Amino acid sequence: MAKSQGLALLEQTVEDYNAEIVATAPDFVASLSRRRLIVLPLDERFNPPMGVFSHDHVQTGDKMSLPRVFWDSIVKGKAEVPWLFEVSRVEGVTSPRTVTTTTTTTTTPPSPSPLDKVVGGAIDFRSPSNYVFLPRWMIHALSLKPLDVVDVRAITDVPPGSAVRLRPHSSEFVKIGNHQAVLETELKHYSALTRGATIPFDYNEKRYYFDVVDLRSAPRGEKVGLAKVQDCDIAAEFIRAKDLMKKRKEKSQDV
Repeated sequence: MAKSQGLALLEQTVEDYNAEIVATAPDFVASLSRRRLIVLPLDERFNPPMGVFSHDHVQTGDKMSLPRVFWDSIVKGKAEVPWLFEVSRVEGVTSPRTVTTTTTTTTTPPSPSPLDKVVGGAIDFRSPSNYVFLPRWMIHALSLKPLDVVDVRAITDVPPGSAVRLRPHSSEFVKIGNHQAVLETELKHYSALTRGATIPFDYNEKRYYFDVVDLRSAPRGEKVGLAKVQDCDIAAEFIRAKDLMKKRKEKSQDV
């Protein structure tokens, strides 16, 4: 009973905040393009049908399920693709970060990173009002828990990417004969990248994690925190894998 009452209070608080957004927005499109939302994890119920591009990439892409209002903002604002959305922690509202010491493997999610925001696309617009469903890597990147509160806004100022440097967590990935082709294929499931995030790819029924170490924008190659990947000619480079760095450090300590 107390749990359901707490959830109802949380929903009402978020609803009231969003009503204030609408009331104070400078124009109609602005009233649709930002919301405070309650987080829940994306799961296989959101897996698009076979034949749809994001099929079987619910957790290995940057797509989230958003409320219908964001679709309305796209239509009314005549937004151009890719449609991107920034998810950010809310200071003093989102629950405090939890620090874990779990070692990342190819089968377990990475430990939380100190990111305050990430950017991604939409898998659909059928989330209930005042809720957003995020892939697990986004939840971990922002150190969130189910029913945490975040701010989500449609953004149009993300620069096109020209280059990305990725650090594999496992050196097993670079041993794959066609790993560069696998990378290029899997990156297509990310509309944009956030520097500092850890993103997953699946290959041969195995999950691999990669740290986004460096991002450069086009055309000048400037270092940026966010960059578009979709419809961009982006050069991807691997740097020394995390497990090899750990082995090298252990060897140096033994000397």
